[in-house]
Amino acid sequence: MKSKARAQLEFQLCAHLEVIYQKNGLLEDVMPLALKLISAMGLDEVTNIPIPHQNHWDQSDMILIAYGDSLHHPDERALHTLHRFLTEQCNGSISGVHVLPFFPYSSDDGFSVTDFYQVRESVGEWEDIVSLASEYRVMSDLVINHASAESLWFKNFLAGKGDGSDFFYTCPHDADVSQVVRPRTTPLLNAVETVSGTEHVWCTFSADQVDLNFANPQVLLEFARIIRFYLDRGVNIFRLDAVAFLWKKAGSTCLNLPETHEIVRLLRTLIEFSCPDAMLITETNIPSRENLSYFGNANEAHCVYNFSLPPLLVYTLITGDCVYLRQWMMSMPPAQDGTAYFNFIASHDGIGLRPVEGLLNEDELALMLSTMQSFGGHVSWRALKDGQNKPYEINISLFDALQGTVAGADEWSVQRFICAHTIMFALEGIPGLYIQSLLGSRNDNQRVEMTGHNRSINRHHWEYSELVEALKSPESHHYQVFNALQLLIKIRIKQEAFHPNATQYTLQLGSSLFGFWRQSSNRIQSIFCISNISDQPAPLLLSDLNLISTSDWSDLITKKHYADLHETVVIQPYETLWIANC
Repeated sequence: MKSKARAQLEFQLCAHLEVIYQKNGLLEDVMPLALKLISAMGLDEVTNIPIPHQNHWDQSDMILIAYGDSLHHPDERALHTLHRFLTEQCNGSISGVHVLPFFPYSSDDGFSVTDFYQVRESVGEWEDIVSLASEYRVMSDLVINHASAESLWFKNFLAGKGDGSDFFYTCPHDADVSQVVRPRTTPLLNAVETVSGTEHVWCTFSADQVDLNFANPQVLLEFARIIRFYLDRGVNIFRLDAVAFLWKKAGSTCLNLPETHEIVRLLRTLIEFSCPDAMLITETNIPSRENLSYFGNANEAHCVYNFSLPPLLVYTLITGDCVYLRQWMMSMPPAQDGTAYFNFIASHDGIGLRPVEGLLNEDELALMLSTMQSFGGHVSWRALKDGQNKPYEINISLFDALQGTVAGADEWSVQRFICAHTIMFALEGIPGLYIQSLLGSRNDNQRVEMTGHNRSINRHHWEYSELVEALKSPESHHYQVFNALQLLIKIRIKQEAFHPNATQYTLQLGSSLFGFWRQSSNRIQSIFCISNISDQPAPLLLSDLNLISTSDWSDLITKKHYADLHETVVIQPYETLWIANC
């Protein structure tokens, strides 16, 4: 007899598949595909029915973002060295690790995958991922939009036979693609010679990254198999890379289409029935309102990348004015239980600029770009519908991005950099900490010259022995940054008010003090997070916070006790106070 869970799973899958395939006239009956998906995920005997609105995270979660080969040690697999760094240096401050694409690839530092089922030999083996997963939550990229032009799938496409031969999206060379939203300036359509003649394949990102055709149900089925393969090796957080571009439809923007959202819902269904605490995170580098749509009604992504945070925070700290950051914070809805923001302020890519469309005007954007370029940064571009190009992202290490203000470099670089992280660690959501930021890495101009790619500027490769020495030297800014961030993390993980879904309210404290209030779900703990985001001392009148006089208040960072709740506290440049009642 069919279990209740199995019946529920079949019902949900059919509902998803009707929207994706049946309504588009691609399938008459969706049940056979639903049954194949169930089998591919190993769910034939499923007994678990997912409980809605469950938070699979708390304030102890801190995700380190790193390439598998960010750290090197002689005669040791790179993933093993990364594992050793987490164990030897991080001392329990990191709960999970996002290992950026660790698969064989042909370009884009891993995001042009040639084989989704293999670990790149230069990084390690599957046993290294399994080992990491035994101690940490492991996030893996699901590079779902495209595959490498050097993959077996694409070679089979060219040959017209074998696995993957019908996996790629093609269209006539004269198709109307004028409405398509592009993240790059390279041609969208690339002519290739196949056994059947010339075909024009769709390449959202580059000619080496050929878009997959999810209108073919076999592509969806193959990714279900890939997900099951990763789950079996300990991965339980899936980052859906570039998922917003997934579905293509003639005459449309081909961005955020209804079918794309439905595929995300379907993947969440499959994953939740397979592993109740597994998570989906959507990587959608698009304007804020569009990004938020991937929460759905707590039935799409568990987490969305908070893409507006990095550019707004950098702009705030280089101008000494938090008005735009504060306005944006006030506009952000609290995440429902079962969903959370994934906060980050630096990444392997760059500081995305699409997420501040409508938040910063052209003059403000130009000011930020010129400042970043004066600090050694580069600008990457995207193509518009009218043939013009527009800045897409800033490529720079976060440490260099914050080495000064719009007036130039100054002596506050370390304090400003730590301030940025103190703000991020306290915000509603789960923090994602890029390894180059944890280590205070500078612009890697040599790597840019070697690769010819702007993004390489923030993808430094460390020799492990050199790193260990740098982290031992108090004179080194690497030591100062690493230890300061470690201390902040250890404070954070003990505070219930820093739960990713705890209440958050934005405070009105003027342009140079950025503040917000967090309160635990049981309403016992309150923390007022106040940062001076300017290079001048700033006064804070404690009475403006309306602190309850029956509680004892102190700063969690300095341990200073506040007996007089009417005193004026002078906050030093780039200093942060976490004023808590317990």
